[in-house]
Amino acid sequence: MKNPIFRIHATASAENAAASPLLAQQATDAAFYGFSPEACGVVNTKALQAAVDKGGVIVVSRPGTYQVAGTVYVGSNTSLKFDEGVFLKKVADIEPFSHVLLNRGAITKTYDEHISVDGLRIIVNGIDVRAFREVYGLHGQLAFFYVKDLRITRFQCLDLGKLQYAIHVCTFEDLLVDDVIIKGDKDGVHLGRGKRFIIRNAVFQTFDDAVALNAHDYDVGNPELGWIEDGVVENCRDLSAPTTTGYFCRILAGAWIDWNTGMEVQKSDTVVSNGRLYRVFANPDGTKYISTTQPSHASGSRTLDGITWFMVQNDVTYTAGVRNVTFRHIVLEKSRGALFSIHFDNDKYSRSFYPGATVPNQEGIIMDDVRVMCGQPIPLIRIVTPVDAVTVMNSSLRNNGIIFDGGGGKTILNLIGCTFLNSGRTDLVVNSYSSKTIVLKTSKSVIAADNFCAAVVSGNAAITIDSDLPGLKTSSSPNNSIKPNQP
Repeated sequence: MKNPIFRIHATASAENAAASPLLAQQATDAAFYGFSPEACGVVNTKALQAAVDKGGVIVVSRPGTYQVAGTVYVGSNTSLKFDEGVFLKKVADIEPFSHVLLNRGAITKTYDEHISVDGLRIIVNGIDVRAFREVYGLHGQLAFFYVKDLRITRFQCLDLGKLQYAIHVCTFEDLLVDDVIIKGDKDGVHLGRGKRFIIRNAVFQTFDDAVALNAHDYDVGNPELGWIEDGVVENCRDLSAPTTTGYFCRILAGAWIDWNTGMEVQKSDTVVSNGRLYRVFANPDGTKYISTTQPSHASGSRTLDGITWFMVQNDVTYTAGVRNVTFRHIVLEKSRGALFSIHFDNDKYSRSFYPGATVPNQEGIIMDDVRVMCGQPIPLIRIVTPVDAVTVMNSSLRNNGIIFDGGGGKTILNLIGCTFLNSGRTDLVVNSYSSKTIVLKTSKSVIAADNFCAAVVSGNAAITIDSDLPGLKTSSSPNNSIKPNQP
């Protein structure tokens, strides 16, 4: 398949007709190998592995709850189809384990291609383990690392624990996640570096991020670092819940430098050394370390000067971020600290960019038909990194502004055809960063309340405004400039 991404973008009927040639093959029913609702977890794991080892199309057709007691490893050119009423329940017959499914190439960093998982329903059953036995930093219930042309459809997991993501994919090309329901305490869909992806038709009710585009991450958060680009997140709903952390979508960037003698490092810091990336593995206690011995080992971890360095990857990049991603038809019921966060970390767990590193510019973020349903005055977007432009189109907003807490340079905010449901003063843009240039343009706006009045709090930013909103538009000129420290 030369261009799998074109298949991903096809219509539903075209997708069914043009899907992997695997679907034209005669299917193998895993029951032939002893996979059964009556069998114990150890027997079922061995049976499903034996079926999957055949490759091609593997089906589980008999409804029931199947215990599994270990990870099943999936190779290239394999399609798993679970019929309605089939559930895979994790059990610790031998010991707790992390992944229900993991691609074979993840362990050797060898790409697997053309994998499909359809109809999988996972019951975590409290087997929520971040053990990193196979791949350090990979901890999805459904996990893939080094994969091309991956399709995950009709997936459900309703009891996520606090440690593992539902779906975790890193270092990928051409990913489709379609028709999923994910509930629980950790991230729903967590991506590391990769390109060309669609996440669609999803319902989330997660304590942590519903969708995490973590190009950078904690030392334990992703197995590799790099850019996430060319994606669509559409037809998704973030359900209300009484408690939460995180965001509907976290868009996380980072940057680092070459190792140099005497440099100070902390947990999760990254350096380039000897043509590789290395990261500091440490407890989140705020300890700073002085590095005088250069890391150069080819794999695994090595402790030097009391610092545990983990070799992350052989291909060198100095930055990580997100670019060219569209969010379309998103319904946000849950009140979060912010609904979207264009993000840097800077705490005892991780600092996204090392002092003196060239800070990356995240690019091309578009939001089309985002409907905010929660009534609390929370930010639509929190921006902490440089970003070239953010476009919000055809969206329905309440008291939901855009706040800048960091990230220098110039950012263009373009709001087109948005409906503003709030009454009274609404702080549309609030800046607290010391050095920022913002260009705000609104057009074709719809105002619901007669007393609606948009405001901008500039802080130390220079803000240029071209707006049709009450409170921001001027009768003499479409352009209005606000100088720093002007309310």
